[in-house]
Amino acid sequence: MIELSLNATEEAIDWIRSLLATVNFIGDLQLEKAELPWAFQVRFYLNDRSKINQIESALSSLYRTGMTTELEMSIVEETKHSSTIHQVGNFVISNGNYQTQPNEIFLNIQESLAFGSGFHPATILSLRLIERHVTPNLEILDLGCGSGILSIAIAKLGAQVYAIDNDAIAVEATRRAVRKNSVNVRVEQASLGKGSELGHWMGGEVGEIQSIEPAENFDIIVANVFARIILDLSQDLTKALRSDGRLILAGFTIEYEAELIETLSEFELIDREQTEDWIALVFRKRAAG
Repeated sequence: MIELSLNATEEAIDWIRSLLATVNFIGDLQLEKAELPWAFQVRFYLNDRSKINQIESALSSLYRTGMTTELEMSIVEETKHSSTIHQVGNFVISNGNYQTQPNEIFLNIQESLAFGSGFHPATILSLRLIERHVTPNLEILDLGCGSGILSIAIAKLGAQVYAIDNDAIAVEATRRAVRKNSVNVRVEQASLGKGSELGHWMGGEVGEIQSIEPAENFDIIVANVFARIILDLSQDLTKALRSDGRLILAGFTIEYEAELIETLSEFELIDREQTEDWIALVFRKRAAG
């Protein structure tokens, strides 16, 4: 058995998963706390050497930009699988069994190659705002559902969730998470409005996928995506929300805040979370007239 390992920052974890998906790696990532300045030591395993060069090439950009150490390889006899536990507010995220305490909300999120692990700062900020703003029976769109973690959190708060992503890996990961957590979430490979014209978030084409016509369908739209996607879809987001509807936005750093506020001129900024340079924002749709 071949063990591949590296140290990584928090924000690198989702990038590692997504980049591994581009070379069709199938397997789990094992995360352990690492010594500063690194957040995690990441390990994953192969049965043969055929994909090593592809994996090394796929992850090299993270090393060059200082988000990880260089990939290391060793031969091991067996692997030990352990569960990780991460708490955000009342949400407890784990990839194994967990006995919840009073008021805790358990999110059983297995390892996947979809974006959104629960360790990325943008996901953490999103969960904090979701806990504050989601109430039972609201109709909510999870735009760019990734691993499904935000959809599961929303559903466990009692809201009705429609989860969409233009990436097939993300759609399947969300469907698995929905089954694992025994919640009711509608999941489809689709985009909002002209989102189907924007291509894959990592670049490239995604083929023809369903486009959802925005027509005041939702009480809240949650989007943990790149700022450029939010900016491109600003008019569709406005049309898709009902009167007094809210946007919960994350996936970007503070440098985009002013541009987002200016572009989303039909909204009022009502809430905000920040950790280091990462921010998440809540906008409320202004009353017509």
